[in-house]
Amino acid sequence: MESAGSRVILSPAPAAGAAAGDTIAGMRVLRVSHSAVVGAWRERERALRRLGVRVRLLSARSWDEGGARVPLRPEPGEPVTGVRTLGTHPALFVYDPRPLWRALGEPWDVLDVHEEPFALATAEVLALRAARRAWDRSRGRDPGPAAPVVVYSAQNIAKRYPPPFGWLRSRVLRTAAAVSVCSTGAARVVRSQGARGRVEVIPLGVDPALFSPGQGLPEPRDEDDGRVVVGFAGRLAAHKGVDVLLDAVARDDRLVLRVAGAGPLEPDVRTRASRLRGRVTLLGPLPDTALPAFYRGLDVLAVPSLPTPGWTEQFGRVAAEAMACGVPVVASATGALPDVVAGAGDLVPPGDADALARALVAVADDPARAARMRAAGLRRARECGWDEVARRYRALYDAVLAGSGTPPDGAPPAPAPEAVKDGRDDAAAGPPEVLLVAYGAPELVRRALAPLAGRLPLTVVDNSSSARVAAIAADLGARYLDPGRNLGFAAGVNLGLAHRQAPGHDVLLLNPDAVVAADDVRRLQRALHAEECTASVGPAQVDAAGHPARVSWPYPSPGATWAEAVGLGRWRRTRGDRSFVVGSVLLLSAAALADVGPLDERFFLYAEETDWAYRASRRGWRHRVVDDVVATHLGAATSTDPARRDTHFHASQERYLRKHHGDAGWRIARAGALLGAAARVSLLRGPGRAETRAAARRRFGLYLVGPARAETRVLAGARS
Repeated sequence: MESAGSRVILSPAPAAGAAAGDTIAGMRVLRVSHSAVVGAWRERERALRRLGVRVRLLSARSWDEGGARVPLRPEPGEPVTGVRTLGTHPALFVYDPRPLWRALGEPWDVLDVHEEPFALATAEVLALRAARRAWDRSRGRDPGPAAPVVVYSAQNIAKRYPPPFGWLRSRVLRTAAAVSVCSTGAARVVRSQGARGRVEVIPLGVDPALFSPGQGLPEPRDEDDGRVVVGFAGRLAAHKGVDVLLDAVARDDRLVLRVAGAGPLEPDVRTRASRLRGRVTLLGPLPDTALPAFYRGLDVLAVPSLPTPGWTEQFGRVAAEAMACGVPVVASATGALPDVVAGAGDLVPPGDADALARALVAVADDPARAARMRAAGLRRARECGWDEVARRYRALYDAVLAGSGTPPDGAPPAPAPEAVKDGRDDAAAGPPEVLLVAYGAPELVRRALAPLAGRLPLTVVDNSSSARVAAIAADLGARYLDPGRNLGFAAGVNLGLAHRQAPGHDVLLLNPDAVVAADDVRRLQRALHAEECTASVGPAQVDAAGHPARVSWPYPSPGATWAEAVGLGRWRRTRGDRSFVVGSVLLLSAAALADVGPLDERFFLYAEETDWAYRASRRGWRHRVVDDVVATHLGAATSTDPARRDTHFHASQERYLRKHHGDAGWRIARAGALLGAAARVSLLRGPGRAETRAAARRRFGLYLVGPARAETRVLAGARS
């Protein structure tokens, strides 16, 4: 399959064996966060307390937020302590160690350091924690088990940091039980930089009591003049794309712009606004309490952010706030904005003023489209409400405590996967959600989904941003998510998982070039829950001519590569506990997804299900084929370029082998692949072997250069 996408706001589910909605009684959490100086942002902790989590918060006494010094003002009885800070940069400051030392001497179940892994403050907290435990032991006191550590990251660009920051980041990511991030890009970065614990994408919060559509209609205005009132809220700086937005407004006289914000570009913005003859109004920076009325007076909010070498949008809170107020959003397809906007608003290429102008006007020209965007935006905004954010954090804490094997207050640890019996029948489990990642080929999408329409919930992640795919999804009643760009199949699946219509239900991964009947999907689900610790099941498969196709394969290994090289690959036996089921039609257990986590987005195409299955098997899960269910799979029908397909396939093999067998294992496998390809080029003769020799020649060239390096060149060429 040649498809891709991006995303996650993952909804962490309880660990395997825990019932949905359960929490560990008496959980005590110490959170350290300089940004919690902003009173509105402490709603996360307030919502956690409403869920029964006892949260103690240490924050800065004051901090510079948006150019203004914000003092900590606790509410009466609020368990938050202000701590003096030295330094003003979020990564280059430290706390007064004395309050931290005292707090770390108390018993905690989770230590949540809401600072970047490379920040000096994170290193300070963890160093003080180790020192405090050593001090307690030297005084004859047993500090008890060390509380698992959760850290936070918003950094969605892979950067190199000078010593000691790079070392600190690596150390923290290796030892943290979990990392909470606010975007899929940040998740991808921390995984690539060595995170060994859980990585959960949890949005930044929005207050639904403040940001809402209101009781009535927006402020009355003359709507007969054809104007489209566009809003911009944010810093007036080049990377926020305000120049692009002004260019878009200049292209269509119907567009009028209201700007809430200030910044270094303000003089230039005023000059350009004067040329647009009253169509731009500069309101200056607005307090949070004034923003809801600002949003409600708009037809559409624009978020035209631009990526730079050192920065890309890390969340896009204004988009979530506007959607919570019932306002359609048009944003650049950059950074984390697809996480927030995809499937709820419109995404346009960054820096494209023409596309931005067309998208803004389209909201007014198509009232039905605008109504759909408002409804979808409200649903998306609910995912960012503080109660939902707190629920996800609580689920993350539950998961790391279950993983540590030391839940507090005598609560028994959650059973390991090998001891779990799902025990649900398919009716109790609820219908599985079908997730299809598309890249063009609209008629194949229709063919794959038509037998399931109206029978099962359907979600389409369209990495080609195709209007025809969108129309087919609408026609078949499928939820349509457009990430705005092609980032790889694994990321597309993660986007769909993040926006599941029924969180906690099983998920069927379906290729556009595969067909399976709805009744057969339910038979797969019964088989999935019939045996303990089954993570995935797939049907037997046939091609378009009815010929059987192999669906169960052994995991790749250096030895397997050499077996193929010397012609013994066909004799390899596939043991059930050492094999996986291909992902073209694959039903995943909701419990396994919660336990194993999402797909690894470093796999652009191919082997992502192999990697997930291997990670699941190492945690005690199994995978199997249901032979009495048969699906049709055309195979590679969405790709017409065999050279590119081979590049993606072998690049994924390289990533898998490096990840699970190390660099030495990859070098051994690479030598075997080169030997096997060279032998085929030399020995295969005759006109009937020309195609096989050509494939072997391509493979030899790929492995000579390095498949992952070759794939990087292919992707760079596609982007240019």
